[in-house]
Amino acid sequence: MLFPDFRGRRLRASSNFRRMIRETTLSRNDLILPLFAIEGKSVKKPIESMPGHFQLSVDHIVKTAQKANDEGIPAIILFGVPDKKDPLATRAYAPDSIVQKAIYAVKEKVPDISVITDVCLCGYMDHGHCGVVDKGIIDNDASLDLLAKTALSHAKAGADMVAPSDMMDGRVAEIRGLLDDEGYSHIPIMSYAVKYSSAFYGPFRQAAESAPQFGDRKTYQMDPANSNEAIREATMDIEEGADIIMVKPALSYLDIIYRLKEEIDLPIAAYNVSGEYSIMKAGEIMGWVNAREMIMETLLSIKRAGADLILTYSSIDVARELNK
Repeated sequence: MLFPDFRGRRLRASSNFRRMIRETTLSRNDLILPLFAIEGKSVKKPIESMPGHFQLSVDHIVKTAQKANDEGIPAIILFGVPDKKDPLATRAYAPDSIVQKAIYAVKEKVPDISVITDVCLCGYMDHGHCGVVDKGIIDNDASLDLLAKTALSHAKAGADMVAPSDMMDGRVAEIRGLLDDEGYSHIPIMSYAVKYSSAFYGPFRQAAESAPQFGDRKTYQMDPANSNEAIREATMDIEEGADIIMVKPALSYLDIIYRLKEEIDLPIAAYNVSGEYSIMKAGEIMGWVNAREMIMETLLSIKRAGADLILTYSSIDVARELNK
């Protein structure tokens, strides 16, 4: 079809027409809100690099979970900022640690919202890496038991889903096996299967106090240059028992989300990460951009690429916008 027989503007001429033929829609049902839990009471510590977000004590985690629930957001994901760190990340799987207490409190006070937990060791290790360190090397296999113990502790506290983010090989199988053996076969696993070594994680590492104390994470997080590797990683985690596959970050890897959507038949989650959020918020503070419009456009692009779920720090604002 060619002009003048075809005129694309005919169906853009009114807001009703645009709504009627819209191919992609963003819904509150797509959203997962990340929250950072910290020890103490009545603590609401601003995260400087993430305007509008805070490290929250359990009482404030509950209040924020209630706000999210009131806006129709179906789930939160919890990250912990522990009171102590050590070489074996013992506070990651201690039953009285911060994430475990936050899970219990949210499920008691806001039972209608689903609680997902990040399963990783970096924030609990004194060296900041996502696994056990032996002679300066990340020991993949020695880390698996600790990751599985962490996931089990979350399930025992009442978590509805666990999300391993460490990128150790074989951790999904280890977690699935232990959960099944301990009577938690009903708990799904959302695997950070495709997690790239990215420059967009900086603000998160401040929020979770999880920056590595030496080196970097390039030996276990993926090379940004690789696409075929994403398919291998996702396929491996599916075979090990993952129920949802995540791509992280989202915005720089829309092609990966699209390709996975074409090649796998599980739900796909995408993480609209801290750096993506902070860039837009900083631009708004400087008066250069309209962050609200940018955020809505960004999330729509992630959904259009094929994501079924989006983890985003903008969840509450977006839900309110969608509720208008």
